[in-house]
Amino acid sequence: MKTFRDMWELNRRRSRDLPAVVFGERRISHSELVNRASRLASALSALGLKHQDRVSLLSTNRAEWFDYYTAAEMFGFVAATVNFRLAAPEILYILNDCRPAVLIFEGQYTETVASLRSQLPDIRHFVCLDEPCPDWALHYAELLASGDSGGIPVHPSPSDLVRLLYTSGTTGKPKGVARSQSADLIAAQAAYTNMAFKPLSSCLLSMPMFHLGGQVIAAGMHWGGGTVHLHSTFNPVATLRAIDKEEIEMTLMAPVMLQQILDVPDIGSYDLSSLSCICYSAAPIGLPVLKRALRIFGPILVQVYAQTESGQGTALYACQHRLDEGAHHMRRLSSVGGENQFVQLRVVDPAGQDCPVDTPGEILIKSDAAMSYYWNNPAATAETLRNGWIFTGDIGKFDEDRFLYLVDRKKDVIISGGENIYCREVEEAIISHEAVREVAVFGVADEKWGESVKAIVILKDGYSASERELIGHCVGVIAKYKIPKTVEFTDDFPRLPSGKVHKVALREMYARQRNVS
Repeated sequence: MKTFRDMWELNRRRSRDLPAVVFGERRISHSELVNRASRLASALSALGLKHQDRVSLLSTNRAEWFDYYTAAEMFGFVAATVNFRLAAPEILYILNDCRPAVLIFEGQYTETVASLRSQLPDIRHFVCLDEPCPDWALHYAELLASGDSGGIPVHPSPSDLVRLLYTSGTTGKPKGVARSQSADLIAAQAAYTNMAFKPLSSCLLSMPMFHLGGQVIAAGMHWGGGTVHLHSTFNPVATLRAIDKEEIEMTLMAPVMLQQILDVPDIGSYDLSSLSCICYSAAPIGLPVLKRALRIFGPILVQVYAQTESGQGTALYACQHRLDEGAHHMRRLSSVGGENQFVQLRVVDPAGQDCPVDTPGEILIKSDAAMSYYWNNPAATAETLRNGWIFTGDIGKFDEDRFLYLVDRKKDVIISGGENIYCREVEEAIISHEAVREVAVFGVADEKWGESVKAIVILKDGYSASERELIGHCVGVIAKYKIPKTVEFTDDFPRLPSGKVHKVALREMYARQRNVS
C-alpha cells in the first residue's frame, strides 16, 4: 500500500459489512464510511476546494471525525485539526496560520466561530454539524447529501500532506506538524504491529481525535480492517461497560485514565477477558499504579513513547510488563522501551556525540513515520529536523541493552491529564496582567492529573493582585486546562548566571516548602 486510498479500497472489499466505526447507537460499516467520505470529498470539490487545500474541524469526538479524516486520506485534502479545548484567541491563531478553505464546526461552538468570522478572511465556507444551523453556515447533513458517492477523480501521492496537527511550541505559539500520506500510513502499520493487533479486531478510543495518538490507533485498527468504538469523552464506568458488552480487544489511555479505571469500586464485576492490549502513553506512570494494573489485567499493557513530530518512538511490549522476573526487569518497567523495526534512536550530548550508557542527553528519533516539516515555520523545522533526525527536545538515557529512560523534558512542558501545557504560553497569559512584573510557571505533582500548573509571581512595585484575580485573568486567554491551579507570590527568583530564572532550583524550593508544610 502506498496511500490511504489503497487501504480504504481494500477495506471496502474485505470488511464491507463489518463496522468501521461505532459511536453510541450508530454503527457505520466500512463500505458506508467510504461512501460518506466520497460524498464529503465530492461536496467539498463542488465548493471549489482543490487538491491539498486545508479543511479544519472544530469538534469533540463524534462519528463525523471519520468522514473528515477518510475524505482527506482518500482524496488529497489536508485535515487541519483544531483543539476544541482552546480559548478563542488560540483557535484564531491556528486558523489564520493554516488558512483552511472550509471550517466544519460542532453546534456548541457556534458562538465562538461567529465571534471570529470577521477575522478569518481565508475561510470561504463554514459548515455546522448540528441544528440549529446559523444562516451564515452550510448544514453538514445537507452538504453530505449533495455529494456524489463516486467521489472525485483525485488519487493522492505518498508525499501529499494528509494531516496538519497543531502542537504548542516552547515559544508559546502552536506549531503545525505537517504529516504526509506515507508517514501516517507507516505510523498506522507500526501501531498495528507493535500493539499486536489482529485482523478485524476492535478498539475503544476516548482520547480526543484531534491528537495524533487517537488518530494513529484508529488508523492502525483500520489497517487491519477492524472496528473503532469511539466515545465522546472518557468515563471510567462507561469504558468498562463498553469493554464488557462489545468484547473490546484494545484501548488507549493516558495514565490518569488508567488510574481512574482501577479506582472503579466494582471493577471486578465487569467481564474484561476480551482485552488483549491496553496502550498507555502521553505521560509518565507511577510504579504503584502500573503494578495494580498488571495484577488486575495481567501482562497486556504496552507503553509507547511518541511525539506528533516523530510518530511512535519506542514501545515497552506486553511481554516486558512482568512483576515476577527480578529487580533487573522491575527497573525496566520505568523505561519507555526501546527501538523497533520502524525507528532508530540516539541519545546525544550538546556537541551531537552519542552519550555513553546511563548518561543523559537529548533523544533523537529517525523514522519514515516522521513529519515532513512545520507548517509556515522553516526556522523551527531546521531546528527540529536535521539530517533525517527529529531532535525531540526530551532528555533521556540508555541502559546497557538500549532501553530508553526519560530523565527530563528539555522543552519546558507540563503534562496534565495527557495534555501538553508549555510553561511559556501560561507565563505570557499571566504577565499580560498589569500588576505582574515577572512570572515563572512549572508543573507540580497532582494525584488526579499527574501534574498541575503552578505559577510563582513577582508583582510590580505599588501594585497588588490576588491568586484568584490572576487565575481569573487567564480565563478566555488560554484553554481552561492550562490555567494555573495555584499562584504564589515572591520578591525574587533563584537565577542562573545568565539572569534567567533557575527553574530547577525553583522547583526544589517549592518541594522543600511542601514537605515542611
